[in-house]
Amino acid sequence: MKTFSPTSTTTKQVEDSLDWFEVSIVIPCLNEAETLETVLRKANRAIALHHLHAEIIVADNGSTDGSQQIAMALGAEVVAVEMRGYGAALQAGIECAKGNYIIMGDADDSYDFTAIFPFIQQLRMGFDLVMGCRLPQGGGTLMPGAMPWLHRWIGNPVLSGLGRLFFGSPVTDFHCGLRGFSRTWYATQDIQSTGMEFASEMVMKATLHSARITEIPITLHKDGRNRPPHLRTWRDGWRHLRFMLLYSPRWLFLIPGYLLFVTGAFLSGLLVMTPLTIGGVTFSTNTLLVSCMTMLLGFNLLTFSIFSKIFAISMKLLRPDSLTEQFFKKFSLELGLCLGSSLCLLGLIFIGSEVLTWIHSGFGPLPYYESQRIVILGTTMLILGVETIFSSFLLSLFLLPRRERLTTYDHQ
Repeated sequence: MKTFSPTSTTTKQVEDSLDWFEVSIVIPCLNEAETLETVLRKANRAIALHHLHAEIIVADNGSTDGSQQIAMALGAEVVAVEMRGYGAALQAGIECAKGNYIIMGDADDSYDFTAIFPFIQQLRMGFDLVMGCRLPQGGGTLMPGAMPWLHRWIGNPVLSGLGRLFFGSPVTDFHCGLRGFSRTWYATQDIQSTGMEFASEMVMKATLHSARITEIPITLHKDGRNRPPHLRTWRDGWRHLRFMLLYSPRWLFLIPGYLLFVTGAFLSGLLVMTPLTIGGVTFSTNTLLVSCMTMLLGFNLLTFSIFSKIFAISMKLLRPDSLTEQFFKKFSLELGLCLGSSLCLLGLIFIGSEVLTWIHSGFGPLPYYESQRIVILGTTMLILGVETIFSSFLLSLFLLPRRERLTTYDHQ
């Protein structure tokens, strides 16, 4: 049994010291003695039936129920993984794998390992990632009791739908644990997640990096354990959603920011000169104030989207699109400073006009509604100008060491 830690071995050391296989079946394991023997016998049956030159790796995450002994007795190689987590176990198992193709699946007997040959066929045809699909809308089959109601009708469809919306992924079942992929392709993805997000990160990066992806309908069986699964519905669901949002600055910042900014600017334009009455309801300075605050909030989110996009591209989490490239080419610190200064000047003119009116009135009270409109407009422009100036400085700072990397990403 091997003990794995990131500093104890490397892929090259494994390749230099051990034999080559066409297929490596990697199974993460944490106290799966109830079902592990059944799973391994099915995997061995598939290997024998299809005459595969293959190995089985059980990436053990600290089992205390004898899972390691069961795995070794059935011919599997056991890799002891010190770092806890679903993704950590899989990363370690894949790191020690010696096959050109990796098949990964859970040890709870919910996936039928005798049905892995179609995955291998698709990998042989040149696909980078072959996903299983458990959901009926993708041709999959859910056996009675195989998936909790909440997961079947809400969790998986919603998260998979968001994955397709956010990233344009062709995958129907984002979180299917039975999948295959080329080890060469996997080595280029730099997948970092050590928890349940590992599965999402793989699909997201495959989509963003234009990998060749296909999907195979499979049957999900009720797992054979008598204890609850390691998955925690709300905790892990939120972690997946949070992870997808962090990888999608467009949906996290850009679209909400755009909607808020446009809505706020539109309402402010209607209310800046005169109250607006609709159906007997009058909207005046209070609504103008709220609409200006909405516009400012939208502007902040838009700048966040730019900063996060730059970071994601520089870290190779996202590819630059044509709009981003055009922005990088046209943006300059001087342009941002001119725009910000112009907004500040307009804001000061509006505020200054009201100050002069106040002085001429002998510092007495001013017409409330008319005065408030001009002050709110001037203050909003002044704040937008100051934020534009400082955002331009910060953006220039981000681009200074990374501009070449941002514009040459596609050529690497």
